[in-house]
Amino acid sequence: MTHVLPFTAIGLSDLPEVGGKNASLGELIRSLSSAGVQVPGGFATTATAFREFLAASGLQARIAGILEGLDAGDVSALAAVGGRIRALIRSAPLPPALEEAVRAAYEQLSAAQPDGVEVSWAVRSSATAEDLPDASFAGQQETFLNVRGVENVLAAVQDVFASLYNDRAIAYRVHHGFTHAEVALSVGVQKMVRSDVGASGVMFTMDTESGFTDAVFITSSYGLGEAVVQGAVNPDEFYVHKPALAAGRPAVLKRGLGEKALQMTYTDSRDLGATVGFVPVPAQLRNRFSLTDAQVEQLARYAVAIEAHYGRPMDIEWGLDGTDGRLYILQARPETVVSRRAAGAVSRYRLEGSGTVLTRGRAIGQRIGAGQVRVLGSHEEMASFQAGDVLVASMTDPDWEPIMKKAAAIVTDRGGRTCHAAIIARELGIPAVVGAGNATAVLADGDPVTVSCAEGEAGLVYAGLLDYTVEETSLEAVPEAPLKIMMNVGTPEQAFAFAQLPHHGVGLARLEFIINRQIGIHPLALLALEQDGTSLPAEVAGQIRERIAAYDGPREYYVQRLAEGIATIAAAFAPEPVIIRLSDFKSNEYANLLGGPIFEPEEENPMLGFRGASRYLSPAFRPAFELECAAVRHARTAMGLTNIKLMVPFVRTLAEARGVVELLAANGLARGEDGLEIVMMCELPANALLAEAFLEHFDGFSIGSNDLTQLTLGLDRDSALVASSFDERDPAVKKLLGLAIAACRAKGKYVGICGQGPSDHPDLAAWLLEQGIDSVSLNPDAVVDTWLSLARTAPQPST
Repeated sequence: MTHVLPFTAIGLSDLPEVGGKNASLGELIRSLSSAGVQVPGGFATTATAFREFLAASGLQARIAGILEGLDAGDVSALAAVGGRIRALIRSAPLPPALEEAVRAAYEQLSAAQPDGVEVSWAVRSSATAEDLPDASFAGQQETFLNVRGVENVLAAVQDVFASLYNDRAIAYRVHHGFTHAEVALSVGVQKMVRSDVGASGVMFTMDTESGFTDAVFITSSYGLGEAVVQGAVNPDEFYVHKPALAAGRPAVLKRGLGEKALQMTYTDSRDLGATVGFVPVPAQLRNRFSLTDAQVEQLARYAVAIEAHYGRPMDIEWGLDGTDGRLYILQARPETVVSRRAAGAVSRYRLEGSGTVLTRGRAIGQRIGAGQVRVLGSHEEMASFQAGDVLVASMTDPDWEPIMKKAAAIVTDRGGRTCHAAIIARELGIPAVVGAGNATAVLADGDPVTVSCAEGEAGLVYAGLLDYTVEETSLEAVPEAPLKIMMNVGTPEQAFAFAQLPHHGVGLARLEFIINRQIGIHPLALLALEQDGTSLPAEVAGQIRERIAAYDGPREYYVQRLAEGIATIAAAFAPEPVIIRLSDFKSNEYANLLGGPIFEPEEENPMLGFRGASRYLSPAFRPAFELECAAVRHARTAMGLTNIKLMVPFVRTLAEARGVVELLAANGLARGEDGLEIVMMCELPANALLAEAFLEHFDGFSIGSNDLTQLTLGLDRDSALVASSFDERDPAVKKLLGLAIAACRAKGKYVGICGQGPSDHPDLAAWLLEQGIDSVSLNPDAVVDTWLSLARTAPQPST
């Protein structure tokens, strides 16, 4: 009988003997070491050895008898039964042959270490039903870190054996249809990576919320990775674009700075359960990213190699050794939630109305749930939890699983998108808001709340039970459209999800939305700080320095953050075109940014004032516009996202048209170079009246029906006194629309519309189709209905 196997001798075919986790570790070492993937060595006890242990001690029959008739939904009974079984296993002696085999394997590994270096070990469970493509037992059993000495390793092995009968593990097997006797346990003993003085985290080879497959999603924090998995910290987040990575280009799509308040490190204790602990992260490290871009991209290369080998999306744990500076893979398992979603259908939750936001954090699940708050301080209070309650806790661990499946929603103070609460919520199809910070303080027992994870990356907890709807869209039933139907996308955090809808690209991506949400600082204020900051009030300068602390400087902050937003949208919809509209803030809107009042004029009518092309060409604003150009250039040229096209808004005159195209070329964005197309937003009556002349400078028009209607009818749609007269279908507006479309068709140039009109009025969309427009760009919630409506009518374009 074989009691122990080295990782180098096992692979996926050995899963029945060493469990999913250990089989995968062996597979990685044997198959991917040649590709540069580094995995720490170790050994595994076998499932046969575990069964021999239960049989030799007479435990198998006793455990079956104790479990007979158990109601796993009765939390109190579950705790009593689990505790009794674990005590029996811990008190039984290990078979001598198993103990001798563990000692021999330990000595062999220890002898291979450098002289004078005491190595510590991770002792982890690996169940024979764990890490399967259709079931995730991850985290159900115990893990012991920084275990030193063979006697402690043996004690940890026995404790891991006992943990097969943790309350959470018993309940999980019952709920997923596994009989207890069919699941055996292997124990992995693996050399520790010194991430206690480095960093660690989790990565997925797809976006865990939308299922977007062209990105690797990485979370990272200082210290041991168990802190990230437990949800004890709010980690940094990174997205890496796989096609850019494969092409050897800069590939980091997006960076998110986490709070990283704590890190898990080694202690001096050798007692099991006390060998690691939490310490605060110094403030100067919290304000920095825990990984460099080069390290992020190296991890992504590992992830892509592992995904290619396994042939499916993967969930991977990694560690950065702070002593040798190397990155290691610690675990790899199949992703079991997003990859199992039904293909050919999209569900969209939509909140009806709004309310008071009580707290916010990271959204998990793109769903909405509502119920009464139940604040729990520990899993020992689970008996008070009722089905349909909203579970609120500082953090959760696998012990909470028996009640999590009953929750309408989950809210935690701590944790990131790869923590335990997030993973279980996804698996159960329950919305969760993690890392809210103050949820247990501001949410009170019994209060009715609505938890919305359907509004982007931010998960919001509203007071009261708000109405919401669920739209089910069958993508298999979508017929061919009679024209290109594009989307208006303003928020990069929703781009991956929106791209799952049928589309022909993005007809309008507003840079001002990205600037407002992801930057929040006036570009001229950043440039003033870059010079010496003396022109800024001390308070403003201090606030800016605090916000940009993780970046190399003010300029880098603006360019990198803006480029991230642009690249995320472009990557989500590639290879379809993405039309980026250059910033179109009005002076009063720019003034709302940090430092904005210092640089913005006070105008009586900002809509007709300092905006669009005239702003770009102004000597006072030109340096800020050049930052914008640098961001576009990085996304398009450096990252290779050549599906990006540019749109210039609010061009009043032909001189402005000529000047802005020349300015773009001077900043490395020359029309026609590397296939770059520059279109003009046709939103002034002058644009339509002189369409042929404006088209000499541009590759086409994107009609902005909102401003065109206001300026044609001479009204402000935000004024309640005259708003009722706003209608894009007015004959005067349609006359100008017709002129613009006809001019583009005559010159063989692109013409689309990106205003609100086609989203609100299907009859207008049908009329535009009749005029021969190339595309309509719609709000995401109108895409499918308009698509189907136009496909049904499908009039032939006029000639």
